[in-house]
Amino acid sequence: MAERKATVSRDTLETQVSATVNLDGSGQVNFNTGVPFLEHMMDQIARHGMMDLDIKANGDLHIDDHHTAEDIGITLGQAFAQAIGDKKGIQRYGHAYVPLDEALSRVVIDFSGRPGLTFNVPFTRATVGGFDVDLFQEFFQGFVNHAQVTLHVDNLRGTNTHHQIETVFKAFGRALRMALTADPAMAGITPSTKGVL
Repeated sequence: MAERKATVSRDTLETQVSATVNLDGSGQVNFNTGVPFLEHMMDQIARHGMMDLDIKANGDLHIDDHHTAEDIGITLGQAFAQAIGDKKGIQRYGHAYVPLDEALSRVVIDFSGRPGLTFNVPFTRATVGGFDVDLFQEFFQGFVNHAQVTLHVDNLRGTNTHHQIETVFKAFGRALRMALTADPAMAGITPSTKGVL
């Protein structure tokens, strides 16, 4: 399988974001976004997905975190799409259940070429570490739209908001890892009866 790395930059009047991904890394991260709690969650993606992430962002944080969180998701999605390439030989589908104490989340992903997000996380608090938890859906929506994936995110139970979202991101990383793993039986083959994804 060819090297699966990409760097993408996105510049708008609201944010300047760059994202570098190595889908076959070792979980190394380098973040400079000004949004510490989101960085903590993206660290879960890298560590549990066994991929390297380098993300820098300069956004209008004096207003709020919305544009920065959304545009990081968009840029990361674009980098994934570029790094994956034609998707030949990958598993395509991935899923994971992850617990953390009282919390349990399930994430299912399909590198389908069709963006779709179902996000069912009944947060028990509105903020964690000063971060508005509603923005996690914006992050995932940006990723889904630009990575061209179908993503189902369900927090099945949990009372601690930090635990709820951490299980989501750990499960997301593990589902990505499964979906992007090479399938020896599909070497050189697009995993679709259509012949294209």
